[in-house]
Amino acid sequence: MTTDVLVVGAGMAGLACARALDRAGRGCLVIDKGRGAGGRMATRRVALGDDEVRFDHGAQYFTVRDPGFAALIDALPGATAIWEDGGAEPHRVGRPGMSALPRAMAEGLELRTGVEVTGLARAGAGWRVATTAGPIEAAHVVLTLPAPQAARLPGLPAALADRLRGVEMAPCLTLMAAFPADLPRPAVQLRPDTGPLGWIARDSAKPGRADRVTTWVAQATPEWSRAHLEEDRATIARRLLPVLAEAIGAAPEAALHVAGHRWRYARVTTPLGAPVLSGAEGTLHLGGDWALGARVEAAWQSGAAIAADLLATTERTEAPT
Repeated sequence: MTTDVLVVGAGMAGLACARALDRAGRGCLVIDKGRGAGGRMATRRVALGDDEVRFDHGAQYFTVRDPGFAALIDALPGATAIWEDGGAEPHRVGRPGMSALPRAMAEGLELRTGVEVTGLARAGAGWRVATTAGPIEAAHVVLTLPAPQAARLPGLPAALADRLRGVEMAPCLTLMAAFPADLPRPAVQLRPDTGPLGWIARDSAKPGRADRVTTWVAQATPEWSRAHLEEDRATIARRLLPVLAEAIGAAPEAALHVAGHRWRYARVTTPLGAPVLSGAEGTLHLGGDWALGARVEAAWQSGAAIAADLLATTERTEAPT
C-alpha cells in the first residue's frame, strides 16, 4: 500500500492534521490500533435491559479558546454541546458522547482502524512503515502516538527519541458505574480531597444523555493509578466501586453496571513545549497533546501545526529553483 502522507493515530491531533491535509489536496491515510476514531475522547456504550447507556470514560470535557479550534466546533454544530457543570468557563462535550466530535471530524477521511504500527524504515526519500496489516509506503509520516510509545518505536531516529524521553505522562485508572435514577445524585461533579479518586463526574447529567439510569465516571489519582496500573480491569472496578458509592451516598450493591478501564498514558505532566517535533528532512513529524499540554485543544493545535509545517516544508522542497 502506498500513500502520500500516513497519519498514525486517529485522536484529536491526528484528525486535525489529516483534515487540514485533506483540505489542501494531499493524499492522506489515517490508521489507528483502536476500533474507531477519538483516542481518549472515548465513549463506551453499554446495554442495560432495553436501554443503552453511555460512559465518557476518557476525556470528560474540553474548553475552546483558540480561534481555529472554535471554527472547527462551529463547523460541526451537532457534534458538541455545552455542559452546565458549574465550571468557571464553558465546558463542551461531545453529543451524544465525547466520541461524537472525532467521529464527525473523521468523515470523508480515509481511516483504517484495528491497524497498529510496529516499526519505521527509510525507503528512498520516504518511509516504509511496518503495521499489523502489512507494510505501507509513504512520502511523509505523522506520528501522534503517546510520546513514551513513539520513543520506543523501532526505526525512530535516535535524536527524536531522545527529545521524546523528556516528555512525561501519567496513567489514569477509571471506573464506570450505573445506578438507578432514584438514588442520590449529590452533584454534577465531585473532587474528593483524600482517597484514591481525584475526580467524579455524573456523566448522565451531560446534554443528550439518557437519564433513565444515573451514570458515573470516576477517575483515580495519578498516585493511585501508578500503584495499581498492572491490575486487571475487574480488580480496578472492585477496588474503586466502594469509594465511589460512599462519595455519592449509594450502596455498592445497588450498581446496575460496573467496569474499569486503564489509560496508561492519560495525563501530560511534562509537555514537550513546542507543537511539533520533526526530522528526516521534514518527512517525519510527531505531535499530540503531550507537545503542549493536557487539553483536547492542545492536541488540536499540535495536529494543525504539524499539517502547516508539512505543507510549508513540501512547498519549499518542491519550489522551482
